[in-house]
Amino acid sequence: MSSASVTSEAIQRAAQLDKDDVLAFTRSEFNIPSRAQIASTRLPAENADDNNNDEKCIYLCGNSLGLQPKRTQTRIQQYLSTWATQGVQGHFKPLEESPLPTWLDADDRAAQLIAPIVGASVSEVAVMQTLTANLHLLMSAFYKPDPRARHKIILESKAFPSDHFAVETQLRHHGLDPATSMITLTSPTSKDNILSTEEIISAIQTHADTTALLLLPGIQYYTGQLFDIPTITKFARSKGIFVIWDLAHAVGNVPLSLHDWDVDAAAWCSYKYLNSGPGCIGGLFVHERNSSVREEPEAADDYQNRLAGWWGNNKSTRFQMKNKFYPVNGAAGFQLSNPSILDITSLSASLEVFGSVPGGMKALREKSLRLTGFLEELLGAMPEELRKLFRVITPRDAKQRGAQLSLMLMREGMLEIVMKELEEGKGIIVDERRPDVIRVAPAPLYNTFGDVVRFVDGFGGALRVAAGI
Repeated sequence: MSSASVTSEAIQRAAQLDKDDVLAFTRSEFNIPSRAQIASTRLPAENADDNNNDEKCIYLCGNSLGLQPKRTQTRIQQYLSTWATQGVQGHFKPLEESPLPTWLDADDRAAQLIAPIVGASVSEVAVMQTLTANLHLLMSAFYKPDPRARHKIILESKAFPSDHFAVETQLRHHGLDPATSMITLTSPTSKDNILSTEEIISAIQTHADTTALLLLPGIQYYTGQLFDIPTITKFARSKGIFVIWDLAHAVGNVPLSLHDWDVDAAAWCSYKYLNSGPGCIGGLFVHERNSSVREEPEAADDYQNRLAGWWGNNKSTRFQMKNKFYPVNGAAGFQLSNPSILDITSLSASLEVFGSVPGGMKALREKSLRLTGFLEELLGAMPEELRKLFRVITPRDAKQRGAQLSLMLMREGMLEIVMKELEEGKGIIVDERRPDVIRVAPAPLYNTFGDVVRFVDGFGGALRVAAGI
């Protein structure tokens, strides 16, 4: 390893930190691609052996797509075996020695596994649909604009495009003009649009009387900023505003307490830090006060208005094929079609790994803070000629970020060269946000302090190539 970007002391320190890491065992739960594999352009043979002696790549892209848990293949094969041997009976027939629930109960089991990760009761979460679909479903249920009073939706100006699209089309669906009903937040003090809690609260106060809904990310995808969810939620709700959080980059990354924080609703995907696989099934949270249903069947219309489907119908009557919708109590009552069992099986395999971590999300967060802090420290210790070629746009306060540092390159045209040097030259996988940002995310379930050292060393070399120094 080159000494140009990382000192020998840092290398030794990383080795000791990895040796002392009580959560190091979770790395063995994941398939870490080798350098040869990420460089290959061929699909591996079906029964190809993984050569454990091959040098592993440095994968710091869990904020985009988490690595595959080894048990995912096992659980999916068990699902396929159930389907192959049981056919339709798999919906209702428990099998001896199978770790899988019946397909009828697969969503319930997944809800049990995800509830502690988001800090909710099991009845407040549902594993269903995908992120943007769930945001639309939540807004269809809870966004009830009055053009003469409350009709505005507040979001950030740099929201993930899909969130922006969802808000704009919801407004148009209600016959409203985004120019007057959509408030986009821009920081007057930060060139990177790092929105302080005070700035957000000030904007809420300004538009309180005309705002119906607040939609913000738990963690901003571009900058990696972690928002103060409980403080913002409390203030917005005190002004009569319904609060939805997009937790795509927060779930499985930072501890969440959605119930105790009094969040109205939230939605997330599962393929980033939850490692469920590309485009896999999402989830949502609906606080119990917004999703309760009376037990009496006569009160079938006594629930929050929503778009309905048969899988949200009460299980006791679901298969009676009656045309009277009586939803399951809680978030499960927002479900539409029966969910993909393949997706749920993949997600649940990863959630089993989370469940094996002593101390749960709190312990993972503690390791994450150490990893990301170590990364920041090593970046700050690079030679001056390299440090002036980039800057960290993620908040330096560890409490205001998750497992991600976003690095903005300071010279035009560097991004493509740096990315090529990292991947092809060093076997390092990060992701880019054009025109000039790379996002680096050490995930505590499978990344090491040694990974951080190798990244910083490789990044320094890539910068030298890109800058011609």
